[in-house]
Amino acid sequence: MDLKGLNIGYCMCGSFCTLSNSLKQMKKLIDLGGKITPVMSYSVLSTDTRFGTADFFIDSVRKMTGQEIISTIEDAEPIGPKNYIDIMIVAPCTGNTLAKLNRGIVDTPVLMAVKAHLRNNKPVLLALATNDALSANFENIGGLMNKKNFYFVPFGQDDYIKKPKSMIACFEKIPKAIEEALNGHQIQPILEYSGKKD
Repeated sequence: MDLKGLNIGYCMCGSFCTLSNSLKQMKKLIDLGGKITPVMSYSVLSTDTRFGTADFFIDSVRKMTGQEIISTIEDAEPIGPKNYIDIMIVAPCTGNTLAKLNRGIVDTPVLMAVKAHLRNNKPVLLALATNDALSANFENIGGLMNKKNFYFVPFGQDDYIKKPKSMIACFEKIPKAIEEALNGHQIQPILEYSGKKD
């Protein structure tokens, strides 16, 4: 797959246990020729966890992309009128961000980046990571699947015994999902097992 010349908006939200996996996919997209414009939610920009510090993820993204991170709503808004992004990815996309996207709420840099991008009638690709996908957020998954220009990276239950309502994207499918979304297609199958074995 060749992504040379493709301008990719890459948004990261606060599913902290998946951020390292997201970084691997960002690197893969760069290796395939994509140019990344990084965006981070407030939680990723400011929260240290057992999975890594905010500074670690910020520095990693800056070094990998060679770009400054869009970190404010004000800085995300020009994505719309400048119209320079071909596809916007949210990886990981938390349940909080998912719900707000479905309801049209804009209160973080990621949400503004997606809203600004959508005004240009271009695709948005969501890589879910949420503990309530099969409960409170189930309706929001369905709502966004029924909205124009939204596509999903295949996802499945990551630990059906300990977290039976949780679902996570198969992050390694991001490149293929990009290819399909750019052609106006939802990658199939959408549901794939992505977690622990018995």
